[in-house]
Parts: sequence; C-alpha cells; structure tokens
Amino acid sequence: MPTPANQERATSPTRGERTRPGALTLLFGLPALLFALITWQVVADGPLIRLDERVSRGLVDPGRGSELLADLGNVQVAVPVLAVALGYVAVRARRDGGDRWWLPVAAAALLMALVPALIIPLKELTDRPGTPAVPPGTGYYPSGHTATAAIAYGSATLLLLPRLHTPLARRTLVIACLALILGVSYGLVRRGYHWPLDVVGSWCLCSALLTGLAWAQQVHHKQTY
Repeated sequence: MPTPANQERATSPTRGERTRPGALTLLFGLPALLFALITWQVVADGPLIRLDERVSRGLVDPGRGSELLADLGNVQVAVPVLAVALGYVAVRARRDGGDRWWLPVAAAALLMALVPALIIPLKELTDRPGTPAVPPGTGYYPSGHTATAAIAYGSATLLLLPRLHTPLARRTLVIACLALILGVSYGLVRRGYHWPLDVVGSWCLCSALLTGLAWAQQVHHKQTY
C-alpha cells in the first residue's frame, strides 16, 4: 500500500519535468527575439545589413553543387518527405490507439501550411532586394526555401523521434535533419539566391515554430499516456 510520502513523490514533478517548461520558453523566446532584431535591421537598413552584404560578397560562388543543395528546400522536394513521415506516423498512431491519435500529425501539417501564410507577408513588409547574383527584385527576406526545409524536415523529425527505440537511431535522425537544413542554407547563400541574414532570419522564425510543435506534442503525450 503506498504511503503518503510515496504518493507525494509519485505525483510531484521531477526535476527534469520542472525545468522543461523553462527550457521550452527559452527555446521559443530567444529565437523569436533574434528574429525581431534581424527583421528590424532589415526594415531600417541598419549596420547589421551592411555587414551581411560584406559577408555575402565573400561567400557567393555559384555552382552546380550549391544549386542542388538549394533545391532541397523546394516545396516539390521537402513537402513530399514530410508527407511520407505524416502518413507513416498516422498509420502507426492509429494502430496503437489512444485518444486523438491524429492530433500530432494534424499539428505538423498545419504548421507546414502556415509557412507561406507567414513568409509571404513578411517578404512584402521587408521588401529586401536580392543579391547581385539574382535578377533585380525584392522580397528576399526571410528565405522561403530555408523555412520550407526547416519546417518540413524538422516536423518530420519531431514526429518520428518518439517512434525510434535506440539513442543511435534518434541521434542519426537528428543529424540527418540538421544536415539537410544546413545544406539548403549553405546552397542558398553560396549560389547567391539569398543574403546570409535571409537564411538566419528563417532559422530563428522556424526554431520558434518548431518549439511550439514540440511543446504541443509533449502535452499530447502526457494527456494520452
């Protein structure tokens, strides 16, 4: 028979559980703050933009390799990868049963659908010109290809991680996800499709969005199990 002390230990949050909300707040708040700072610099044409342009001049070197890497951020490539992950997780979750088994899949799909709804107005608001390597035009900040890659590959990773049973498998998936996102980012900057800050701004925005998805999945897991 459990004693009152044992009951208290069973119902009290562990140290990890107590610190997790603070960590999630930091993972959401810091990228959001950095995104706001970078966006302000872009709109105000601040000193960070001039530094960004100098860095870009030293990095741009168009080539076939950088173009192929940038293409991994195309909707036609990244979204099907996410769709396969969504289908797999949906089938497994339905087979496992549980209340609202479809909720994490729906949340990831909704987040992917929100990308153009967020990125397009931001592009119009900032109206940033492109690099000398692209035809004259505006609307390059933040990078839509980077955002597409980050949300598609990042959401797929968050959905699949709980389904992997070994630390090696989970670590390999995370490394593959980061490699894809960084590869797209490098390709976009190296090819001259985007300024570096266009890419960094998308990193910050998507980090905050993916943290929100991770939090939603965590809440759903606790309510289910």
